[in-house]
Amino acid sequence: MSQYQSLDSDVLRTFVAIAEQGGFTRAGEVVNRTQSAVSMQMKRLEEDILQRQLFERDGRQVRLTAEGQVLLGYARRILKLHGEVFNTLRMPHMVGVVRIGTPDDYAMRFLPSILSSFAQAYPLIQVEVHCDSSKQLMLRQDLDLTIVTREPGNEIGQLLRQERLVWAAAQGFCPQEQRPMPLALFNTDCFCRAWTCNALESQGIDYRIAYTSPSLAAIFAIVTAGLAVTAQLQSLVGGNIRILGEADGLPQLPLANVMLLRNAQTQSPITDCMADYITEGFAV
Repeated sequence: MSQYQSLDSDVLRTFVAIAEQGGFTRAGEVVNRTQSAVSMQMKRLEEDILQRQLFERDGRQVRLTAEGQVLLGYARRILKLHGEVFNTLRMPHMVGVVRIGTPDDYAMRFLPSILSSFAQAYPLIQVEVHCDSSKQLMLRQDLDLTIVTREPGNEIGQLLRQERLVWAAAQGFCPQEQRPMPLALFNTDCFCRAWTCNALESQGIDYRIAYTSPSLAAIFAIVTAGLAVTAQLQSLVGGNIRILGEADGLPQLPLANVMLLRNAQTQSPITDCMADYITEGFAV
């Protein structure tokens, strides 16, 4: 007999719900269990199965320990595979449409690998991708899953990723020599545009918005040509573009939270599967 105890999918599902909801009571509502039942599940998981502390408790709020963070990654992967097995065997020809809303920058950086993996598992599902600003996407009611940017403290939905905005410019571009400093930013609906301007104004740095576009590719083309500075999530910056900082006379920019919103009116096995792939893709 194996020396290891099995990790029950129901227990892992409860664990993930606690991590995402920040507490046992709210997690119980998600998995349809009482708070005491959730506590008993986690006590058994910590003390009997893994023999590791997974949570740091602060009143009603709980945070994951380092071991809990490790388990969270595995738990999501296990539950994703668990769902795939049932969907593949019970519905091997699952057919339908899933509509995703996302800003252009996330579509370029994260969606290619997400959609590639999803297509291999569910080749008959049609995927519609709608790109727009976070503000505009949150107004739409016709999307199944929506990826948006929110500032810390104003989160809604499921946290996919947290990153800092950074200044970026072409190699050799010196922002101190450019006054007013030319900027290349998304259109006025973008949260990041307001944060960028507020940061410069708070430091008394003169700037002008020289270029605007809804397209990340267009903005990076402008920046690569040495025409302007931009502000983007750090993971989006690459190629011949360098990250600028306080040494370049620029203020630190705030953190941005990438959130996933689910449309409760259109939830289905298809949208649940895609949500799992999105969650895993943004965690990488």
